Amino acid sequence: MKAPLAANEEQRLAALRRYGILDTPEEAVFDNITRLAAHICDAPIAVINLIDERRQWFKAEVGLGVRETPLDVSICAHAILQSGLVVVPDATRDARFACNPLVTGGPRLRFYAGAILETSDGYPLGTLCVLDDKVSRLSPEQGEALMALAHQTMALFELRRNLAEVERVSVDRARLMAVAGHDLKQPLQTISLALEVAQPKVLNKLHAALVRTALNACDKLGSDLDQLVQTARLGGGAPRWQRVALQPFIAEVVAEWEPHLQLKAMRLKLAPTSLCGFTDPAMLASIMRNLIGNGIKYTLSGGRILVGCRRRGSAVLIEVWDTGIGIAPGKLERVFDAFHQLNPEESDGLGMGLAIVRQTATMLGHEVSVKSVVGRGTVFRVSVPIVAPSHALSPPH
Repeated sequence: MKAPLAANEEQRLAALRRYGILDTPEEAVFDNITRLAAHICDAPIAVINLIDERRQWFKAEVGLGVRETPLDVSICAHAILQSGLVVVPDATRDARFACNPLVTGGPRLRFYAGAILETSDGYPLGTLCVLDDKVSRLSPEQGEALMALAHQTMALFELRRNLAEVERVSVDRARLMAVAGHDLKQPLQTISLALEVAQPKVLNKLHAALVRTALNACDKLGSDLDQLVQTARLGGGAPRWQRVALQPFIAEVVAEWEPHLQLKAMRLKLAPTSLCGFTDPAMLASIMRNLIGNGIKYTLSGGRILVGCRRRGSAVLIEVWDTGIGIAPGKLERVFDAFHQLNPEESDGLGMGLAIVRQTATMLGHEVSVKSVVGRGTVFRVSVPIVAPSHALSPPH
């Protein structure tokens, strides 16, 4: 006998869809629940099932060997019309199931006990059930344990849904930030260009100073928007792993900072290397831009920066040395915190650069570290898996 539909079937199905569980791969945490249910209830079959529109689908099962069955043979479709714990000691003596193919034929089911998987707003999604080909019953303790496992299953469903929602919001926010950062830079570039064109024609010293101040403000805002876009891109998906020849790669990043080096009369030396790393080049470039920019920012005019690579076991350490002001020991622990600035009164940024470095390195599985001596300078190190030029590659674990 096929189960009748619930009065609120449309809303129940909508609630089921919101959890996004149907047709997902097997997961050990749910497999463990079914094994535990079978063990506690001394039953050969245990299932976490969800009642869909035309089928019952199994998130996890023990002893059944299939992932779904048609709805017209579902015992659980009847069970969800009730509440709490549903027990059928002998299916052959229950008019709803006596002619069920799962009872009259293989696997010749007799015993059924199902704890309803119910949402917080009262919609039954399915059951955690145990089945046997022998007539049986549950003790009160077994019934309580099965109900507790059902509650645990629903808690995991809720956690799964909440994590998916957080990830969706995070991705949407990242896209919005990236678009906003990009769109805001276009009018900013127009303003900068207009100021640069007008600057030579401004003869009044006060007005000329105001133009320079405005240009500096545009540069600062442009840098802040670049960091906003970089931060947004961290939510843009999995790294794209590939072999990277570090010498030309770092040289290209260094070249971007040449105007800033000239402005502060600083020298930057890139030590030659033939080493190759395994990384996402775009993400590593973001790390290097921020580390080199940080070195330039906190090194006085005429100072020096050294960028080099050294082999350390199965990794290559990319190092950025500067002769800057250094970082006090008490501040080293917070140097990678978002919005943290070494000199807030003098800083002209958001304090996001090193936070981007740490977050990006974490996504890549690259260790990043810092050592510093006040008044002498700082060294940042990024550890990247090393590969030979012809080595077969796979993403690191």
